[in-house]
Amino acid sequence: MADKEYVNRLENVIKQMLTPLNDIPFNLVIESLTGKKVIPFDFKNSEDTKLLELLKDVAVLGGKEINKNGIESRRPNEVGNYIEAFVKKAMQHYNLSPDVPSGTSGKKKSTGYPDIIFFFNNQPYYLECKTYSLENISTTQRSFYFSPSDDFKVVYDTHHFILSYEMVLDGRKENKNIYKCKHYKILSLESLSLDVKYEFNSDNKRMYSGECGTIILDEGTIG
Repeated sequence: MADKEYVNRLENVIKQMLTPLNDIPFNLVIESLTGKKVIPFDFKNSEDTKLLELLKDVAVLGGKEINKNGIESRRPNEVGNYIEAFVKKAMQHYNLSPDVPSGTSGKKKSTGYPDIIFFFNNQPYYLECKTYSLENISTTQRSFYFSPSDDFKVVYDTHHFILSYEMVLDGRKENKNIYKCKHYKILSLESLSLDVKYEFNSDNKRMYSGECGTIILDEGTIG
């Protein structure tokens, strides 16, 4: 009887773990994961408004560079992979010193949130690059996500921005579509609501070793 009660309690705990959490503010998530504050953008702060003007210039210059030749891609959801290089080049033009953010270890990491760290008046800021289309801008398609990490790339109290371009189809070259940008949005992230959905996972060592993992029923050489 005790074993059955224990199993029931364990099942209830797992069910609670798997219940998604909704509408958690971005700033609270970052502070809880990193101990760093997401500083809200302040239109009454002259430093913030000067920075915003520069980011507008970056967005326009980056967009014009994209539109010179367009971005070639087979699938629309791959276009965003090419945006970061144009944004960095535009930031360099305006002396914002864009770089790959470092984690707490001090090692630069190209993957994971955020895409870019840049500097204005010797102060660090974070920026994520995104794309959207009019067809998906109002949908519930997942467009922003990150995972906790032992070497998370947020190590400063600062603003967090998104620069996102509206991409439109503008022709075709061989077997690829050509996309150009029509509009931009500069977003401040501090109040973005996030959802959390847990998952179970394993690794190759446990899956293939036959120890504390799957049971190897058979294996052999081919050829």
